[in-house]
Amino acid sequence: MKTNKITILIAFLMLSLMAKAEVLPRPEYPRPQFERAEWQNLNGTWSYAFDFSNTGSQKDWAKSQGFDGKILVPFCPESQLSGVKFTDFIPCIWYQRTITVPAGWEGKRVLLRFGAVDYETSIYIDGNFVETHFGAGSSFAVDITPYAKPGKTVNLVLCVRDDLRSGLQPAGKQCERLNSYGCMYTRTTGIWQTVWMEPVAANALKTVFTIPDIDQRQLIVRPEFYQENSGCTLTVQLFDGKKLVSKATTPANNSVSLVLPVKNQKLWSPESPFLYDLRYTVRDKEGKVIDEVKSYVGMRKVHTQDGYFYLNNQPYFQRLVLDQGFYPDGIWTAPSDEALRRDIELSKAVGFNGARLHQKAFEERYYYWADHLGYLTWGEQASWGLDVNNDHAARNFISEWMELVVRDRNHPSLVTWTPFNETWGCREGTYQRMMRDVYDITKAIDPTRPINDASGDGHVKTDIWSVHDYERDSLKLVTNHTFVKGMPIFRNQPDKKFLAEYEGQPYMLDEWGGLPWIPEEERATSWGYGDNINSLDEFYSILEREVDAIIACPNITGYCYTQITDVEQEKNGVYRYDRTPKFDTQRLRAIFTKIPAIIQNPPALK
Repeated sequence: MKTNKITILIAFLMLSLMAKAEVLPRPEYPRPQFERAEWQNLNGTWSYAFDFSNTGSQKDWAKSQGFDGKILVPFCPESQLSGVKFTDFIPCIWYQRTITVPAGWEGKRVLLRFGAVDYETSIYIDGNFVETHFGAGSSFAVDITPYAKPGKTVNLVLCVRDDLRSGLQPAGKQCERLNSYGCMYTRTTGIWQTVWMEPVAANALKTVFTIPDIDQRQLIVRPEFYQENSGCTLTVQLFDGKKLVSKATTPANNSVSLVLPVKNQKLWSPESPFLYDLRYTVRDKEGKVIDEVKSYVGMRKVHTQDGYFYLNNQPYFQRLVLDQGFYPDGIWTAPSDEALRRDIELSKAVGFNGARLHQKAFEERYYYWADHLGYLTWGEQASWGLDVNNDHAARNFISEWMELVVRDRNHPSLVTWTPFNETWGCREGTYQRMMRDVYDITKAIDPTRPINDASGDGHVKTDIWSVHDYERDSLKLVTNHTFVKGMPIFRNQPDKKFLAEYEGQPYMLDEWGGLPWIPEEERATSWGYGDNINSLDEFYSILEREVDAIIACPNITGYCYTQITDVEQEKNGVYRYDRTPKFDTQRLRAIFTKIPAIIQNPPALK
């Protein structure tokens, strides 16, 4: 009897401990292309409070030891996964939790990192103001060393303001009305990507820019350090599996470039997404390792020439799909790392070789899977909601866009920058200056990729000429996109004479299709482009005729179909919002892949 009581007591204690133990959401390292072994994930339960009157600062909330609400970070308060699911406008939200810096981090700088927080984030530790960051989707870090000593527990408070309807900040497809409508969806406020801490040495590696040079069979590495020290050295090692391919060592200065020969190079492509492993090691003057970072690189080249997009010096047709990156339970945040991978696998299964990542700054883990699975991507910013004719709005956009380009420029899957989408309200003046500035700044940061300045026309300075056309009549599609000598080409904004003229760039139909497949009982509250389609056979027939129309237009050298999944009330996805299939996967694949990716013997374009 006594034994049974002890057994029951142990079982009760174990269940209690299990109930208290929190399963850490999104536990994977958030920067897989710049990975340190030592770090601390800060996702999990935080306390929070809404500040609808924006008076929290006057109430000393920066010193709060805990708010009444509980929220699961990194999910936004609008989402089901956060445990809050409040979908009205949130002008200001405060977060709080304690953090303990490990004692073993003594002597190093402590960086507090955020994957993304929308929009204006002010950070306080023990009531002391640390820093403010502006951005809807860019990652950032703050040095909290003066405020958080190793072995000590401190109080972390965030104040996040989000004025979605101001016209001054990127918003993307976040709805400016109370409820979702059309192609506008549930909003995302506050923290929506992983929060973590990591220690770095004073002379640690801050970032690198890797430039694959397949023509000369070499990899160029340009490092940047937190502090330069000529007594320190950086060693870069390139591996093919466990085999060392190349190695170089240099003084740890920001002015150096390392050149690593890559003999018998294996090229990266969607058909063969080979990745080399990289290891960066910083040593002090005594030879002691003070920083070590794991990374990877794909040897590949992209450029435009004679009206074509080239991958590894071969004309390449991009069969892209529009991916808005929304999830039923997480909104902008994928519920798991596996969900990110699964989205790419689903897309490849129906014949797409890449995606235009639409109106959202996708997280680095998405690019990681695109790199590993062989999937082309176009990097876009959440430009909707921004008054493109306003100088202040332009300033906000440019600063965040610069952060995103630096963050993502080493991913081999990312082959085109496309900062803006459908800038229908553009006017002569500020808009033109902003577009030129964005183009020039992007090229200065990353000269290795083409830029599509404004998806769907609105072009000012661009390497890709993109247009949108949801015409369902295949004959009209052919007429719209057949070049006729002496006649103007198709434009979405033909009356705006201040926009650029076509100069022979690759011509891409980077939005088309959008065919709805909606159950009859949902048609009153849902939509797709054009009339409803009443049978599967009719759907496949329309889709194939549109692909055939694209084939009949030789100047179209890439496309982007709308879209990979339904999103809330917009139901023109290849898959449902919950990622279950709507159609026969193999039949779709046969249609979408009628255009081969590798263009053999490309004809000269008019």
